[in-house]
Amino acid sequence: MGDGAALVERIAERRAGVGDPRALVGELRRTLVLVPFDRGGLWTAEFGGVRWVCGFTDEAALARFAEERAVVEGAGGTSRSWEYATFRGARLLDEIIPAMAVPAGVAVNVADPDGSMLFPPVVGIVPDAVAADADVPGGEKDR
Repeated sequence: MGDGAALVERIAERRAGVGDPRALVGELRRTLVLVPFDRGGLWTAEFGGVRWVCGFTDEAALARFAEERAVVEGAGGTSRSWEYATFRGARLLDEIIPAMAVPAGVAVNVADPDGSMLFPPVVGIVPDAVAADADVPGGEKDR
């Protein structure tokens, strides 16, 4: 696998209240994710005290994001060129997120209100060493 369509299917299952959360994370790990660049780095957003790397399952999802950004940025945003890098989800979770040195997760397809999914910095998604819940009761380090 590894294509974005399979991840989109797993996201739809979880949003419908079915499917296995571990299978969803596994699918993200296998999937090639498009991450746009912003000012020389990866496009991220801050929300709820977490730095979110914005990733997309395909160029169409990235284009919807670009259209939304053009509305926010005004007329100058419509001519903006969107460069991106392609990462396997596992690399985002295991290398990029820990290197950020702040609580960070992955936000997939953020311009798709019915198809987006957040992968927060918690045990079972990111490495335990950077998981925000690793030191709380019930977190991995308590087991």
